[in-house]
Amino acid sequence: MASLPPIPTNNRMASPGLRIGEVAQSSGLPVKTIRFYCDQGLISPANRSQGGYRLFDHTVYSELSLIRSLRAMDVPLSELRQILEVRRSGVCNCAALKATLQSKLDGIEQRMRELYQMRLELAEFLEEWQDCGGAKPAAGG
Repeated sequence: MASLPPIPTNNRMASPGLRIGEVAQSSGLPVKTIRFYCDQGLISPANRSQGGYRLFDHTVYSELSLIRSLRAMDVPLSELRQILEVRRSGVCNCAALKATLQSKLDGIEQRMRELYQMRLELAEFLEEWQDCGGAKPAAGG
C-alpha cells in the first residue's frame, strides 16, 4: 500500500492563499492600505481562512501595481474601480484607460500653464519690489 505524502507543517504551505501581511510585505504597501483597497472594492480576497483572515491569490500583485500607478496619477477611486472591473471582465478597456490618461495629461498641462503665469506675475512683482519693502516709485515721477 502506498504511503500518503506528509502533512505540511508550514502554515504557509497549508494555507490556500496569501495572507494580507504576506501581500503587504511582497508589494511594499502597508497592510492598512491593502485593507482600504478591499473596503473600497478595488481588490477582493480570493477566500477567507477558518480564522477569518483575508486570503489573496497571486493576481492581487498585478492589480496592486495598476492601482499604485493610477493613484500616482490622481485617478479617482471611482474611475479606478471601473477600470479594474472592466479589466477583470476580460473586455479590453484600452479606450477607457486612454481617455482617463488623456484627461490627466490635459489637467497637468493646464496646471503647468497656470503655474507659468503665476511665475511670471511673481517675477514681475519681485522686479518692482524695494529692499525696504513695498513697490518702487514709478520712473519719472
